[in-house]
Amino acid sequence: MTDKELITITIEQYAALQRIKSANGDMENKELDYQLKILIAKLSALGVNVEDLTM
Repeated sequence: MTDKELITITIEQYAALQRIKSANGDMENKELDYQLKILIAKLSALGVNVEDLTM
């Protein structure tokens, strides 16, 4: 797997979790928040600016 493929897959995972978080409204979900933090760390390590991807 190339770096571009890894970045693309990770961005898609991040976007999917962002959509779930948005659909949950104000309901707290600690696991969802944790998974988003993990993906943010992975994307940052890959050199992706996550601020551009946040809803």
